[in-house]
Amino acid sequence: MNDLFQNHAAKTGPVECLGQTFPSDEARHEHYLELLAEKLKDPDFRKIEGFPIGSDEDILALSNPPYYTACPNPFIEDFVRHYGTAYNSSVPYSKEPFVADVSEGKNDPIYNAHSYHTKVPHKAIMRYILHYTQPGDLIVDSFCGTGMAGVAAQLCGDRNVVESLGYMVDPSGIVFERDESSDKPSWTPISKLGRRYAILNDLSPLASSVANSFNAPLDIQKFNEIASNIGRDLQSSHGWIYQTLHNPAENQIADAISALEGSGLASTSFGLPLAKINYTVWSEVFVCSHCAGEIIFWDAAIDHKNGGVKDDFSCPHCDTQLSKRGLERAWESRFDELLNEAVKQPKNVPVLINYSFGKSRVDKRPDAFDFAVLKKISETAITDWAPNHPMLFKGESWGDTWRAGVHSGITHVQHFYTRRNLLALSALRKKCDGEFKTSLLFAFTSTHQFVNRLCRLNISNYFSGKGGKVDKPLDGTLYAPSISLELNVIEKWSLRSDLEKVYFGRSQEYGMTSTGSAAALAIPDNSLDYVFIDPPFGGNLMYSELNFLWESWLKVFTNQNPEAIQCSSQSKSINDYRAIMTECFKEAFRTLKPGRWMTVEFSNTQAAVWNAIQIALQEAGFVVANVSAIDKKKGSFKAVTTTTAVKQDLVISAYKPNGGLEDRFSKNGACVDSVWDFVRAHLQYLPTVKVKAGELEFITERDPRIIFDRMVAWFVRHNTPVPMSTQEFQAGLVQLFVERDGMIFLPDQVAEYDKKRMQVSIAPQMEMFVSDERSAIDWLSDFLKRRPSTYQETSPEFMGQLGAGWKKHEAKPELLALLEGNFLKYDGTGDVPSQIHSYLSTNHKGLRGLDKNNPALVAKARDRWYVPDPNKAQDLEKKREKALLKEFETYRAFTGRKIKESRLEVLRAGFRAAWATKDYQTIINIANKLPEETLQEDEKLLTLYDMALTRTEDGI
Repeated sequence: MNDLFQNHAAKTGPVECLGQTFPSDEARHEHYLELLAEKLKDPDFRKIEGFPIGSDEDILALSNPPYYTACPNPFIEDFVRHYGTAYNSSVPYSKEPFVADVSEGKNDPIYNAHSYHTKVPHKAIMRYILHYTQPGDLIVDSFCGTGMAGVAAQLCGDRNVVESLGYMVDPSGIVFERDESSDKPSWTPISKLGRRYAILNDLSPLASSVANSFNAPLDIQKFNEIASNIGRDLQSSHGWIYQTLHNPAENQIADAISALEGSGLASTSFGLPLAKINYTVWSEVFVCSHCAGEIIFWDAAIDHKNGGVKDDFSCPHCDTQLSKRGLERAWESRFDELLNEAVKQPKNVPVLINYSFGKSRVDKRPDAFDFAVLKKISETAITDWAPNHPMLFKGESWGDTWRAGVHSGITHVQHFYTRRNLLALSALRKKCDGEFKTSLLFAFTSTHQFVNRLCRLNISNYFSGKGGKVDKPLDGTLYAPSISLELNVIEKWSLRSDLEKVYFGRSQEYGMTSTGSAAALAIPDNSLDYVFIDPPFGGNLMYSELNFLWESWLKVFTNQNPEAIQCSSQSKSINDYRAIMTECFKEAFRTLKPGRWMTVEFSNTQAAVWNAIQIALQEAGFVVANVSAIDKKKGSFKAVTTTTAVKQDLVISAYKPNGGLEDRFSKNGACVDSVWDFVRAHLQYLPTVKVKAGELEFITERDPRIIFDRMVAWFVRHNTPVPMSTQEFQAGLVQLFVERDGMIFLPDQVAEYDKKRMQVSIAPQMEMFVSDERSAIDWLSDFLKRRPSTYQETSPEFMGQLGAGWKKHEAKPELLALLEGNFLKYDGTGDVPSQIHSYLSTNHKGLRGLDKNNPALVAKARDRWYVPDPNKAQDLEKKREKALLKEFETYRAFTGRKIKESRLEVLRAGFRAAWATKDYQTIINIANKLPEETLQEDEKLLTLYDMALTRTEDGI
């Protein structure tokens, strides 16, 4: 084992912590616990954004300071000061973005040790960390979830793990990456072997607690001994609640019931065929709408031959044909001792028990003894603490995860558990205390995922005899199924993960974990070397709601106020989501060193959310340089079944411009020189070559149009007018930089590209997707550059592009209007334009070598549309802009409630003109008249609207 990563045994001798020496680990813990307790008494400390909901006592009980606090971590600045290095502008840092598509599976002990709603495999994150950082660097993941970025940071120091990713590590610790872009693969040095230091943060106390446990060291042998003792104690005290009888005779059932009623423990009855329950299947009960008879859903609606749920089924009492949708639930009243009142709940009954007897697993229908056990359980008081929190979010009501057909009658946390499992869980939770409390709670919350009423039976697999009969809860929901599984809590506890593999390689000072908002990190300016985040994306998942059951057992809850989601119950729209994400990105920007990188994993295919993220990044100050893919190999429920959900996540690479660029911009202002200064700096951050499957890929970010958009966003963020038009910009690019295959390079970059280009036979091509007027013009420009054509030749090609991808509220333009407004047509007068001449002489043998005024050439060239040269293009652009602004006046004068259909090019031109004159109110007024999709799904409009709102609110 690498001596950098010996598993930590609890030290009784002196220990170092953030530069201080303590006589023991216990002394270190007590010292920082006292400091944290004092901090919690400060009212201003509790006002930090995202401070969790919980008492001082419960926050202290969950924390392990200074490494982990279940609140904003006040020791992070000490950590940064101890391990970080100050930003030094004279030390060069140059790194292209990581451009390879990453594919890492989830079948790893670390990944599987504790479930969570979304999780990027740590091995995937290792590739990014190895690319962007060196040993000892500070990284942050401010939406850390289960803390896989921290695990990745530590394992970058493990030679075996690094080499398992396909890297080569030489004896001195240099890490080499295999370059397969040429015929002769080679190895390129990219980094050094060694751990990095991670600062982890999450708004959720559940997530931060799990992240801490994944990253902290652990004496596995001692932990396993304690955990096993807990399992044995629980079996001794509560094993009877998971006992059943194997093929009992009538007298044995009576004897078992008698023993149960006498001693309360069936295990005291000698000679009875006692067996251990693995799981019990429970079924909802409905009421027939015709005869009012009770219908057990399992018996009537489940296809016991083929599996699945029947669309229609017969009432067992009156034989009426029914469907689930038309049925009412049966209800029952019971006393809820945790609430000390009677509650009305949907009726559920046990219908099948799976148990182990010897080496066999057997199914049976519950018998009289099983019902007697359930009766005994209902009469047994829950003497250990169990949560009884109401299912309230924002202190008002159920949140967005509530469904009337599923959650009726479920008003409190305890209603998500059977009485049997609630009894066992409360006893288990009490035992998760003491020296290994944080690790025991990690095991508890991992077990919890499988022992609540959200757990399902895979009906199809069950009746077909296939494996995988037990299904965990439906991802991304709090769905309580009509057929639910009650698993054995004691058994699930004993089947904990293989922690020897999970905790291998953890070091004593692994980093810091904090609980709070990503917009309020206690990290000094310009301190971080790299940021990796996998934030929430729009309304994909309601994290605080999904974590509510877990957090109820931890006694500390997520503060929803700064939660970055779209959520109707929290009254958070896409605009609110964008505003919150902007603040989080601003905090990342503030703490990251200039010139360094941030990686953002993106998991939503909705255009509005994609735009929200891009605009939030731009407004925070980041510049996007690349977008690649990460394949996590295994889809969640939404990723598999929802047509608009992602199958493959995207990874955004964005950088914080270096201080030199900012300083020069402040000095020179919005001038032409500032435009080209930005372009030069930006091109340095773009990938020079992208190779996939041995073929060169078109680098979208090097497309002149994309570079122009990045430049415009840069000027808009600085609240300055853009000093040149699109055509002036395109003309300047060609003069000042180098063009290859439709991409722009710096002179010192193009040699590398040319070298790779010579090794492939086909030039990379940019894929064009026509969805609005601007992209239609771009498609025509590319088409006519390659093939100057007549209207008749162009029309069928163009019409083939206007498919289902066209934006809903965007007016479809006429082809002739686009041609006349943006291109030139040769009318047969004068010489044939060079562009047309080159095309015709290349593709028609009979026209080769002819003069430009040759009658045959003129005849063939007449009426062909072509792309104008830059000087004439500028004249056309001015003429077109004038026409667009004239049409924009009709939108300004519009008096109706909503502009149902519009031209995006008109809106963009009008918004740009209003921005240039600081007429922010016009932008806001017209934006309010547009359909939500028109604004939210167009990055250019949304950027100007968002900035106009900011300027108006700031009184600028």
